[in-house]
Amino acid sequence: MSIFVKVRFADLFEGIGKSQIAHLYNIQKSYSKMVAPYKFIKEKERIKLLKSYSILDSLPESDYDNLTTLASQICETPIALITFIDDDRQWFKSRKGLDISETPRDISFCAHAINNPNEVFEINDARKDSRFYDNPTVDGSNNVVFYAGAPIKNLHGLPLGTICVIDHKPKILTEEQKTALQALADQTMKLLELRLNKIELEKTMVALKKKNDDLERFAYIAAHDLKSPLANISGLSDFFTDNYGNSIDKEGNEVINLIKSSTVKLKEMIDNLLLYSKSSLLDKENCSDVLISDLEKDFSNLYIFKDNCIITFKATVNSICVNKGAFEQILNNLVTNAIKYSDKEKIQIDIVITEERDFYMVTVTDNGIGISIENQKNIFDLFTIVNSVDRFGAKGTGIGLATVKKLVEDLGGTISVYSKVGKGSKFIFTLARN
Repeated sequence: MSIFVKVRFADLFEGIGKSQIAHLYNIQKSYSKMVAPYKFIKEKERIKLLKSYSILDSLPESDYDNLTTLASQICETPIALITFIDDDRQWFKSRKGLDISETPRDISFCAHAINNPNEVFEINDARKDSRFYDNPTVDGSNNVVFYAGAPIKNLHGLPLGTICVIDHKPKILTEEQKTALQALADQTMKLLELRLNKIELEKTMVALKKKNDDLERFAYIAAHDLKSPLANISGLSDFFTDNYGNSIDKEGNEVINLIKSSTVKLKEMIDNLLLYSKSSLLDKENCSDVLISDLEKDFSNLYIFKDNCIITFKATVNSICVNKGAFEQILNNLVTNAIKYSDKEKIQIDIVITEERDFYMVTVTDNGIGISIENQKNIFDLFTIVNSVDRFGAKGTGIGLATVKKLVEDLGGTISVYSKVGKGSKFIFTLARN
C-alpha cells in the first residue's frame, strides 16, 4: 500500500538559514556550465573576410574611438567596445571603460551576437541567464551584467564583430537606442571598407611605382641609344664639311648645316624627355621663357624637308614661360601627326599661341584627312590606332597622342580636338601660367 503525502516546497527549507539556502543553490549551479558560442555558419568565409581588412592588432584610431564614445553616451553605459571575432579570441579595436585588449572567444558575448547578424543581441541580466551566469566576465572583476551588441557585417551579411555596450547593473535598451547602436555598427563597417580601399590603393601605388621605375629605365636606355647615332650624324656632318665643303656648292653646305642643326635639336629634345621621365611632376621650377621667334625657326628647320609642308606661327605674345622640353614635344607630336596623316599635296599647319589670364592657349590646325566623331572620343587613349597606316605606309604606335595628353595635363592644362573628315583637324590645348 502506497502513501502519498503533500508537502509544500517551502516546507523543505523550513528551519534552514539563508546562508544554507545560498549554499544549496551554489551546489546546484556548479552542476551546470555556461554555453560557449558556436561557430558562425560560414565561419571560414567570415574569417577570410576579417583577415582581408588587416584590422586585427592594429593601433588605436580616433575614428573608431569616436564611435565607442557615442555608443556609451547614447546607451548610457560605462563601457562600450568595438570588437572583432578572430579564430579563438575577441579583440577590441576600440574600448571605452575597459583596460583589457582581448578575451578568449569561448567566453565572449560578442561571439554569440554575430550568430544573429540581423538584430541587436541583448542580455538584460547575465546573472540570470543560463548561458552566462557562470561566465568569468560575469563572476569576475569585469562584472558584466548587462550586454547589448550590434553586429558589424558586410553587404552579404557576413559578421566580423560588434559594437557593444556593457553595464554593471541590469538594463533594457529602448528601440531608439538599439537603432542608434546598429547605425554605429554600420558606420564601423564603412570605416573598414575605407580601410580596405586604402590597402588596395597602396598595393596599386606600389605596382605603379614598379612600372614607372621600369619605364624610367626604358626611357634612359632608349635615350642613350638614340643619342649615340645622333652624335655620329653630327660628327659625320662636321667631318664632311671640313673635308669636302669646298667640293660642294652653297646649297649643299646649307643642307649639311641643317642636318647638323636638326641632330642638335633632336638631341636636346631627347635630353628634355629623359629629364621628364625622371620626374613625376612638371612644375614652375622646370619653366623657362620660350621665344616664339626661336620656336618658329626651330620647327621650320626641323621640318624643312618634309614634303610640301608649310608651318606658320601666330602669337599675341613674344614669349611664354613653360617647360620647354615638354612644350616642344607636344607641338612636335601634333605637327608630326598632321604631316603623317595628310592626303593633301600641300600640307598646311597653323600654330596660334594666345595668352589668357590664367593660362596659355595653343591651337594647332591642319588640312589633313580629319578624324571621325566616333574616333575623336578615344584618340588620346594609350595604344589607340585610328588609321592602319600613314601616308608613308608606316603603322602608328598609338602612343603619340596619349603622350601629348599626359604632358598637357602634367603642365596643368587640358586638350581637345575638333575635326571633320576630309577637312582637317584642330587641336586646342591649354598650359597653366605660373
